[in-house]
Amino acid sequence: MAKREIEIVNIVVSSSLEKKIPLEKMAASLPNTEYNPEQFPGLVLRIKEPRTSALIFNSGKIVCTGARSIEMVEESIQKIIESLKKINIHVEIKPKIEVQNIVASGSIGMKLNLNTLAIKLRNTEYEPEQFPGLVYKLKGTNATFLLFTNGKIVCTGTRSREAVDKAVEMLIENLKSVS
Repeated sequence: MAKREIEIVNIVVSSSLEKKIPLEKMAASLPNTEYNPEQFPGLVLRIKEPRTSALIFNSGKIVCTGARSIEMVEESIQKIIESLKKINIHVEIKPKIEVQNIVASGSIGMKLNLNTLAIKLRNTEYEPEQFPGLVYKLKGTNATFLLFTNGKIVCTGTRSREAVDKAVEMLIENLKSVS
C-alpha cells in the first residue's frame, strides 16, 4: 500500500471582538474590503499574509476561512485587530477562537472501486454522471468524505487534527472491511 498523506487545507473559525465595528468606515478606509449591505450584512476582508478571508459583522463577530493552521488563524485575527487600529477602533481583548470546520485532503494510498463501495457501504451518495467522487458520511462522527478512484480523499466536518486522523483511520477500516 502506498503512503498515506492527509493535510489540512482549510480551517473555518468563528470569533468575536466583543465590540461594535463600523463596517462603512472600514470599507471606506481599508484596502481589500468588500461591503455591500443590501446583499449581505457582513464585510469581507481579504488578508494577504497569511492568505485568508474574514467576514466581519457590525456586532464584532468574525468568521475566518482559508487558514491551514491555528497559528495562521491567530495571525489573521491579529491582522484584523491591527487594521481596526488604523481607523481608531481598539480591541482590548484576545478574541476566543472556535473552530467550526476543518477541511483536509490527500491520499489514502489505495485505488478505490467507487461502484462497489456505493453498494457495500451505508450512508453513501454516488452519481458518476453528476460528479466523479463518492460522498460518504462516516457513521458516529461528523466527518463526511469525498472519495475518488485514485485514492484521493477530502474530509470535512471535523474540528481538530486529531478528529481528522481518527476519521481517516475509521474510513480505512471500513474500506478494508468491504473490499
